[in-house]
Amino acid sequence: MAMVALTCVRGCSGVGVIRTALRLPHLRSVSGITVAQIDEEVAKLLELKARLGGDDGKHQFVLKTPKGTRDYNPKQMAIREKVFNTITRCFKRHGAETIDTPVFELKETLTGKYGEDSKLIYDLKDQGGELLSLRYDLTVPFARYLAMNKITNIKRYHIAKVYRRDNPAMTRGRYREFYQCDFDIAGQYDAMIPDAECLKIVHEILSELELGDFRIKVNDRRILDGMFAVCGVPDDKFRTICSTVDKLDKMPWEEVKKEMVNEKGLSEEAADQIGEYVSQHGGMDLAERLLLDPRMAQSKQACAGLSDIKLLFSYLQLFQVTDKVEFDLSLARGLDYYTGVIYEAVLTQAGVSNDAQNGAEESVSVGSVAGGGRYDGLVGMFDPKGRKVPCVGVSIGIERIFSIMEQKAEVSAEKIRTTEVQVLVASAQKNLLEERLRLVTELWNAGVKAEVMYKKNPKLLSQLQLCEETGIPLVAILGEQELKDGVVKLRVVATREEVDISRADLISEIKRRTSKA
Repeated sequence: MAMVALTCVRGCSGVGVIRTALRLPHLRSVSGITVAQIDEEVAKLLELKARLGGDDGKHQFVLKTPKGTRDYNPKQMAIREKVFNTITRCFKRHGAETIDTPVFELKETLTGKYGEDSKLIYDLKDQGGELLSLRYDLTVPFARYLAMNKITNIKRYHIAKVYRRDNPAMTRGRYREFYQCDFDIAGQYDAMIPDAECLKIVHEILSELELGDFRIKVNDRRILDGMFAVCGVPDDKFRTICSTVDKLDKMPWEEVKKEMVNEKGLSEEAADQIGEYVSQHGGMDLAERLLLDPRMAQSKQACAGLSDIKLLFSYLQLFQVTDKVEFDLSLARGLDYYTGVIYEAVLTQAGVSNDAQNGAEESVSVGSVAGGGRYDGLVGMFDPKGRKVPCVGVSIGIERIFSIMEQKAEVSAEKIRTTEVQVLVASAQKNLLEERLRLVTELWNAGVKAEVMYKKNPKLLSQLQLCEETGIPLVAILGEQELKDGVVKLRVVATREEVDISRADLISEIKRRTSKA
């Protein structure tokens, strides 16, 4: 028995199709449904459609950004640019050069490099015979770049967007599309010197950005693997147990242990032994103590890792950063490609005042703000002959840092400028548009950042108010008398001080005054 289903969705034009079909004789009555009944239902659908937005054929949709993404207004971009500049200056100070790579890679390039996080990779539809994925981080594309170009020695930084199909927590700076700022040193060097410099860079950036107190946690993948081995973890469970240990910064030990035993199939005895170790943290003294630990002494790789941690701390003392660095056995970092030292920077206090009057401070929870480590085997995974290029690097979590900077700006009385205009060319009388345009052209040609109002005869008060609102520090005022005398009246917006400057000296005077700012 035939059935007729009438469906109307927002933006559909199916009612016309139904009416056309009704003109056909064999559709006058279907399963006892008469034309009159169908017309009645069509009328209801039309009424519903009118309420949903009419039958104009336009698709009705909500204007929004995709989940896990956001727009940035000029004020937010000004803060963001300041952070980028601070980070880039630091990278350059340490001798890094920059590269760029495609935003998408061959899917096989990214597959098998991220452990359990591989499920977060964005796969693209088949485009012309190539299976592609959006890059998950900047490290794997960097390793592919080194192998492809047979580069064995480089110190590089890379600032670009990456993509993760994660559950976004945007208030904590967690997005699906976000920037990473990476610094990496590739090449065969003496142990722990490049690793120590990466930690020094993290210390410099977080100190300069004044985000609040922070700690840089350090561990070594060899220590973790050795610890798992002596605690009775089967070899094939190392990586999956490592991913579980990595959750200790988000979950209490009881829940982590439960996941190890119930979900990962680890024995309770092995989990308890791991628990004894991962609760320990300290400095060089902890590394020395663990080297004497009878159980850890059974693992050669754990001892090698502990010796390198000792060496690392000796270099960190010379770099004057040990006040912020701690050896933490619970740090795991779940990515599969790490082979040696690993580290992560976390904010222990990000003070943002919610009440300007009483100065109350609230801690902003943002998680880690930087992380990295040594990955000596990754480049070899792409090389046809398996040739390894030792690498160590760090990635700055720019979005989380930006979340804090943005909140601080909101509660701060400080005005954030969104342009860099140094001077507004203004007129005190009418009919001086041509003179204003001549002068602003002179300023532009001399490299001065300048603006004019887009009106033939703007009021002087309106021009001065524009400077107040946008933070332009100087106003070059033209009037009939100034033109006769060959001068320009230069006004300092903040103090309202005015001084006549000869036209020939104007550019040098503007540069002199703005260079102090």
